[in-house]
Amino acid sequence: MSVLDRFGRRLGTLRISVTDRCNLRCQYCMPEREYAWLPKPDILRFEELTRLARAFVSLGVKKLRLTGGEPLLRANLAELIAQLKALPGLEEIALTTNGVLLADQAPELVKAGLGRITVSLDTLKEERFFQLTRRSGLAEVERGLVAAAAQPGLGPLKIDTVLLRGVNEDELLDLVEYAGRVPAEIRFIEYMDVGGATTWRAEDVVTRAEILERLSARYGRIEPIPADDGAPAERFRLPGGQTLGIIASVTQPFCKTCDRARLTADGTWYLCLYAERGHDLRALIRGGASDEELLEFIARAWSLRDDRGAEARVGLADRAPLVTLRALRSDPRLEMHSRGG
Repeated sequence: MSVLDRFGRRLGTLRISVTDRCNLRCQYCMPEREYAWLPKPDILRFEELTRLARAFVSLGVKKLRLTGGEPLLRANLAELIAQLKALPGLEEIALTTNGVLLADQAPELVKAGLGRITVSLDTLKEERFFQLTRRSGLAEVERGLVAAAAQPGLGPLKIDTVLLRGVNEDELLDLVEYAGRVPAEIRFIEYMDVGGATTWRAEDVVTRAEILERLSARYGRIEPIPADDGAPAERFRLPGGQTLGIIASVTQPFCKTCDRARLTADGTWYLCLYAERGHDLRALIRGGASDEELLEFIARAWSLRDDRGAEARVGLADRAPLVTLRALRSDPRLEMHSRGG
């Protein structure tokens, strides 16, 4: 079954946050000193996550991405991956991680059925890594990348980098070269004004246009790679053959092709990264809803979806952080580290 929303966008990808906890405090995601966490009794068990995933797959989802927080903090994550891998009709299970714990877990995760890994890495400098994350761990991230690259059967490895003006934009070319050596495909992400980004300013965004200008100045003509899969990243090929991506969610949103839904670790389903309200699926499954009732609820909610959150914010005269700090503290589900980005 394929479910379409009001703009004809199919339900194709589900991002599952398995925990709201994180072992880093990245400047663009968790800049505050203290946070309110989801109550532990509300966190979905693996069986509950698998049941929800089964419903979404039945409605057309082909790809699942496990996120956090930091998903590798969730104990026995390979067990969940094995459960998800058994779902009929599912094509891919991916993982987004900061990489700190990846080296030790990569073999077990891939053996359980993990198909792709994306590692967040914003700097190659130890001192700057600490500045950006308020933690040490660059060496561990690099070991995690090496371990992931060595796993047989794993799909193309990716690196996600958020460039911040005056912070790490000077490493753009160094990060491209590093990704080529790993090897991994690097994707540069415009700094987004979503929940959690309480210090966001438009002037701190390093735009797609700027990134392409600097890459062209260094490498020469950059060739766009055509795509029709609805992926958020525009892909490009450098003259030497290396590929990379740019996710321009701030200056050139991809809302018109977005097929993503997001599930928090406590079972709140968001139809858009910018949505301030979600649907409580935990209440449904813990309240005794049948599989048919669950499917009907999800299908109806998606069919009514008209979210275009990023497009709605383009051109705002006084564009500021999406959610106030006060609102974030009253509802931790609004945080990026709760809904998995």
